[in-house]
Amino acid sequence: MSKTRMIPIYGKTPACSITSRLEERRNRAKATRLEQNRRTDKPEDFIAYEDSDSDEEPVAMQKEILNTSYNFVDYVKSREMCSKNTTSVVSDYGSRHILTHEMFRETPITLGNMNKVFCSQWLSDRQVVFGTKCNKLMVYNVVTHKLDQIPSLMSRRDNPGTIEQAHCGIHSVQINPSRTLLATGARNTCDIAVYRLPTLDPVCVGENAHKDWVFDMCWLDDEFLVSGSRDTKMALWRITPGMFENKTDVPMYQHISAISVKDCRNSQRVRALTFNKSYEEIAALSLNGYIHIWNAETFKQKLSRKLPSSQENVCLAVQESGLYAIGCRSYTLLLDCRTLQAVKKVSSRYSGCGIRSASFQGDVLTVGTGLGMLMFYDLKAGKYLDSSINSSRTVVLKSSKGYVFPDDEYVDNIQNVKYVPAIYTHCYDTSGTRLFTAGGPLPATLTGNYAGLWQ
Repeated sequence: MSKTRMIPIYGKTPACSITSRLEERRNRAKATRLEQNRRTDKPEDFIAYEDSDSDEEPVAMQKEILNTSYNFVDYVKSREMCSKNTTSVVSDYGSRHILTHEMFRETPITLGNMNKVFCSQWLSDRQVVFGTKCNKLMVYNVVTHKLDQIPSLMSRRDNPGTIEQAHCGIHSVQINPSRTLLATGARNTCDIAVYRLPTLDPVCVGENAHKDWVFDMCWLDDEFLVSGSRDTKMALWRITPGMFENKTDVPMYQHISAISVKDCRNSQRVRALTFNKSYEEIAALSLNGYIHIWNAETFKQKLSRKLPSSQENVCLAVQESGLYAIGCRSYTLLLDCRTLQAVKKVSSRYSGCGIRSASFQGDVLTVGTGLGMLMFYDLKAGKYLDSSINSSRTVVLKSSKGYVFPDDEYVDNIQNVKYVPAIYTHCYDTSGTRLFTAGGPLPATLTGNYAGLWQ
């Protein structure tokens, strides 16, 4: 959980320097080697060997181990005293502990007659912003349970005859690294809108780059933004500080054009985007079953690779190490970003359980499904997260039903079976101890919504 390099104030060694710890460490290492050397019926495809068979560790390493405390109390004390001790803490420990001990409880959120929540982000420890299919940008306060609608920004090509045509929903909400700007869809969903944080004052509308719906966006840094659309084009935008530093009594916004618009070759509808910071590349997922890699510095397409499955590839996530996760109809595909080779196909465990949203929280992959469930895959263990309460089952969060507008199709087909919403979006807060989930009915013709806060 935590690691603190202790520097003794009095004496030669800190209180955590107990020599029996070395013997315990050696015993654990020996047990691990015995487990690894145990022969199995199915040989591994890849086997790694230790550098040395010797049990003895160098003296310097032994001293380092003895002077390191893994006690969380030492970590907190060191932080309170602002000491010179070198400290670190596992960022996903809180969420992992809450999940394995089944401590998450859902608080359903009433959204009225809104239709399907497609995207969400935490603005702060009190507020969550999300976008809906009915083209509403909403802010939910988790303390007061109040909902506020943020006005959509109009582009110059909007007119009364085309506004209704362009309404297909807000599919993406993205915050830049310094958390000063928020990018999302404009009133015309072929354009993008940028707001200033934390006030949500309008900054600009990016227009005329796309001829079809904008499905996703990703920030490269605090100024540069990339958008992907159903028209197979990708656009690069720049939002400079001068656009939002000058404050006025009446909020005004600018109209900007993309600095570059390019076709994503061999793609049919760019469905999802993500920026791989470790390798300075943009990954784009298209609905014809390809992943496309772009150089983030030159904004040029480097390569495209056909995926094993071309059915319902709708979500894409990247880990800090560069590992890609792609949600498909029946499994989540893990790709090595260096070769784009499949590392593993993570089965969804439930038949007909399409993956609708995916995210990484440390070494835990969280997936939202079309059957109203959240599942958690432990990358280090290579299996779904086990419950500490009952070791015979895995950790699964099952959502509440939400709301479905009772039209003829619902009465004829859905009401007679057990209805569950699809989880189109989920996001953790900065502490990893609270989780916002949202979505709605899976059939495109049904109107309804679902949202819940797990804490």
